[in-house]
Amino acid sequence: MQIPNEPDQNLEINILPMIDVIFSILAFFIISTLFLTRSQGLPVDLPQANTAQQQSKIEVTVTIQANGKLALNQEEISIQKLVPAVQQMSENSQETIIIVKADKAVSHGGVVNVMDQLRQVEGVKLAIATTNPSKSD
Repeated sequence: MQIPNEPDQNLEINILPMIDVIFSILAFFIISTLFLTRSQGLPVDLPQANTAQQQSKIEVTVTIQANGKLALNQEEISIQKLVPAVQQMSENSQETIIIVKADKAVSHGGVVNVMDQLRQVEGVKLAIATTNPSKSD
C-alpha cells in the first residue's frame, strides 16, 4: 500500500517557552538568596584580626560609625539611652554578648567610652567585631 504524496512537514521544538521558564526559576533563586543574608548593625569598615572568632550566643550589636554616631541593632541611639536599652534587651536572657562594631576611623577613646558604659550592664559579655584578613574579599 502506498501513501499518497503528502507535503513534508518540518517538525520543530519551540524552546522559547522553556527559556522563559528557566529564566524565571533563575530569577527566583537569585532574589531568594538575597534574603538569606543576615545583616546586623550598620555598615562600617572593620579592622582586621588574625584571631577573630564567631560568637554563638544571644547577640546585641552596638555600632559606632566613623562620624561617632551610635546605633543599637541598626537603630540610632544616644550614649545616655544605651545602657537602659541594653539592660531591657538582656533581662530575659541568661547570657548576652554585646558586639561592638566600631569603624577603624573612630578614636580609641570613643570606643573605650562606649565599652565603659556597656560594662555597667550586669551579666553581659563584650566582644569587638573585626574582619579576618585571610577571609576578606
